[in-house]
Amino acid sequence: MKRSKWQTCLPASLHDPLLRSWLREPDSLTARCQRASRHFRVRLLNYGKGRALADEAAGCDNGRQPAWVREVALECDGRPVIFAHTTLSTAGNGRLSRWMAGLGQRSLGSLLFAYPGFTRGGIEFLRLDARHPLYQRAAALAEVGDHLWARRSAHHLGRQSVLVTEVFLPDISRLK
Repeated sequence: MKRSKWQTCLPASLHDPLLRSWLREPDSLTARCQRASRHFRVRLLNYGKGRALADEAAGCDNGRQPAWVREVALECDGRPVIFAHTTLSTAGNGRLSRWMAGLGQRSLGSLLFAYPGFTRGGIEFLRLDARHPLYQRAAALAEVGDHLWARRSAHHLGRQSVLVTEVFLPDISRLK
């Protein structure tokens, strides 16, 4: 896979103000989803040891870095609206590793934004197309167009960091 060009700013060509507001959301997407729907749930799709994607492992052996990989669908009123993909290096063993392993159907965001020890890095954005593996995984959840918008940020706790990528599905436009 060719390295993706994640950007720190959204392009002016993204004209949808609602999607822009979701992509720029500075707080927990879980909390915003809960406010915008009557019934919210996190559906665990996958959790286990795997490999970081090439664009997640910049400088780490071309994406061959072992990682804990967690994938969930955030669902509002029975519809998937966000596909979340999280990677955490298996090299360290700390609180974050234990917490990730025990999350199950709970939202990682509820932990990241509630625990005072976390710091968040900058948000990056990317327009995904069918060539990107995260587009392919997200497209398995809902009918999608030729591209999907995604954002990602690293969250740090002590010496551990978790990279959270959120891919916005078309039904996000049904929410405020």
